[in-house]
Amino acid sequence: MGHRKALRTTAVGIVSATLIAGVGPVASASTGGIRFVDITGDGGTTLKANVITPADADGSRRYPLLVFPTSWATPQVQYLAQAQKLANSGYIVVSYNVRGFWQSGGEIEVAGPPDVADASRVIDWALANTPADAGRIGMGGMSYAAGISLLTAAQDERVRAVAALSGWADLIDSIYSGRTQHTQAAALLNGTSLVTGRQSAEVKEIFSAFRTSDLSKEDAMVAWGKKRSVTTYLDQLNDSAPAVFLANAWGDSIFPPNQYADFYEKLTGPKRLQFRPGDHATAEITGLLGLPNDVWTDTERWFDHYLKGEANGIDREQPVRLKSRTGGGYEGYPDWKSVGATSRKITLAGSTTIRANVNSGADGGTVVLSGILDQFAKVPPMASIPLLPRRWAAVWQSEKYGSAQQVRGTARLHTTLTPTKESGTLVAYLYDVGPLGLGKLVSNAPYTFHGRTPGEPFGVDLELFSTAYDVPAGHRLALVVDTVDPLYAEHNPTGAQLTFSSPANDPSFVSVPLREQ
Repeated sequence: MGHRKALRTTAVGIVSATLIAGVGPVASASTGGIRFVDITGDGGTTLKANVITPADADGSRRYPLLVFPTSWATPQVQYLAQAQKLANSGYIVVSYNVRGFWQSGGEIEVAGPPDVADASRVIDWALANTPADAGRIGMGGMSYAAGISLLTAAQDERVRAVAALSGWADLIDSIYSGRTQHTQAAALLNGTSLVTGRQSAEVKEIFSAFRTSDLSKEDAMVAWGKKRSVTTYLDQLNDSAPAVFLANAWGDSIFPPNQYADFYEKLTGPKRLQFRPGDHATAEITGLLGLPNDVWTDTERWFDHYLKGEANGIDREQPVRLKSRTGGGYEGYPDWKSVGATSRKITLAGSTTIRANVNSGADGGTVVLSGILDQFAKVPPMASIPLLPRRWAAVWQSEKYGSAQQVRGTARLHTTLTPTKESGTLVAYLYDVGPLGLGKLVSNAPYTFHGRTPGEPFGVDLELFSTAYDVPAGHRLALVVDTVDPLYAEHNPTGAQLTFSSPANDPSFVSVPLREQ
């Protein structure tokens, strides 16, 4: 019960923070041409919206249009501070509450076809009822809005620029990576939607199948997620080639950064990728309060260049921009593959057996809260590596590094696993280990298998979540593997054991990507 209470408290905190961020600017912004309107969405569904126009709008000219759907569980006033700022610089801005949430009609579809159709209907309405320019249309927003914006851009060629902040490109790879349910993330999404909206019957069924680990519904769940992933419509998006700005946080516990990076590499139109410290939407939230915020500043620059044609230089900057979690400014790279230009392997020698079903003390923290601590206090989840019980945790360490190691990109684990049961879950952690043995979490990722023959070895290849982290000179890196983590579902039968080995013809290792120095 304590765990559920913590999740409810976290959910309420997120919604409250967003409400405060949205409501704060209303009084001052209301003098700048805000209208609260009803827009008819797909199937006649009423969408509650607000429209902000430039102060000099008199019908004599057309302005570029920006459409911002709201984030998950947030009200329609979410973007008023940024919308007013954008309107002051010459945009028509329409923000609307997505179907199923708050006062909008309909039911929650989780970025399904009705949500995409709604976004197109909002564009139709804006072109008919505001001095918006049909040739200069952008979409964007945070989290849920980012996913809907990308999906709409893939299916509505009128959208010429997108700013997708803390969103997803592949929904399944976000909350079901490594074939493992990200249970805390799903509980947070489910809980907040029950408080602020109305789930469709299909969504209720999906959440239930996800929660109960019903493998008979896995194929249906994956197909449901693929329909809601812009990666499924990549060819259509590349054909229309809108300018796509992707921004996310290294510690995003709902939409991890890997899936954004993979998607970015496949885009062929104008694009930009930006990663920085934080958790889900935490890096953008100060911008909702109207405070200076580099992500929102770059969002406006992106729209200014690709919708207004301003020569502000954003197209000439290195398109991949990263901030290390341990400090420093943005680093620029020509593409994602240049981020971890070199790699260093840690050998996972010998044979190690661990028992399942017990948390060894190594874990990824708590959804949202751990990322916030890492972002603002530089305090990631920690574990005493020497004290981890080897009965339940496998541990390998590198040598001490004589110079700082700038980890950049995606670490990859390769090993041979022999289970005693046909199913199982493991979680891999990469730690920065100081002189006293205290490990700070650099990255992690879960992995689940089903249908394996007990006693028969098989190869495991696992990508850890992408990150940027500077390991000080004199420290080590440690790879820890155990079987229980509060962030993820566990599929280990009682009494299961996992043996990790390193055959001579197929040695085990973890490959750590490093920045060239």
